Amino acid sequence: MPIPTTTLNNGVTMPQLGFGVFQVPDLAECETAVTAAIQAGYRLIDTATAYQNEAAVGRAIAKSDVPREELFITSKLWVSDFTYERAQKGIDASLQRLGLDYLDLYLLHQPYGDVMGAWRALEEAYHAGKIRAIGVSNFYADQLKNLELTMNVQPVINQIEVNPWYQQPTEVQFNQDENVRVEAWAPFAEGKHGVFTDRTITKIAQAHGKTTGQVILRWLLQRGITVIPKSVHADRMAENLDVFDFELTTAEMSTLAGLDRQESQFFDHRDPVTIEQIFGSSLRQLHD
Repeated sequence: MPIPTTTLNNGVTMPQLGFGVFQVPDLAECETAVTAAIQAGYRLIDTATAYQNEAAVGRAIAKSDVPREELFITSKLWVSDFTYERAQKGIDASLQRLGLDYLDLYLLHQPYGDVMGAWRALEEAYHAGKIRAIGVSNFYADQLKNLELTMNVQPVINQIEVNPWYQQPTEVQFNQDENVRVEAWAPFAEGKHGVFTDRTITKIAQAHGKTTGQVILRWLLQRGITVIPKSVHADRMAENLDVFDFELTTAEMSTLAGLDRQESQFFDHRDPVTIEQIFGSSLRQLHD
């Protein structure tokens, strides 16, 4: 079944479900995984400078027989390049590592540093045709609104953590009210708190003849959220795509909403120290 698309606020269309490569630092493994994902039917591929695997993603794209215009490639600028001049170079560096003439979507990865200067560089690249759409990641409502009020081009997407344990309904609703698409990273909370064996999710999955992972993805999609699950296993890649032939009931959606722990499974987005704990040596190298 073809992956449905959504239209962003600038008229660009993108798939509602894609493939993420966060925490796939082994370049050979990343290239193999992206190649398998494209073969499985994924067309949205999400990477970032901080993941240090843009080059591997680019190699997989280059050897694919899928036309470039049918792929939707996302990358992100890291905070060490958050000035106007450094962001200009960072954009070009991402394009060079990916081996692409343009990016479909480029995001500011975190709301730290000279956000405004970096955003101006993204706007210029957008108007120059280097990027088809620009957005942000991990911005809270006030940070997003401040950017919208200050700059000329509205973000099309805010990529944030959303999963059963951290549902962020207020943040999701704010973005959607602003016509900014929400894209969920870590939709499975990386398996924390037994998300794949949770009794409530399992019961719903059994009722539909689906897996718990498929129920989680379907729950996000029905909330109007784009989702980018990661896997290096071909069978799981195929499973994650098989979520468009069933629908959760209103009661099931409400039941899943009751699982919210209201706490990030990874870090406090407002604390840059814990961000380094997430990225480890990759972050330190990018700052050096």
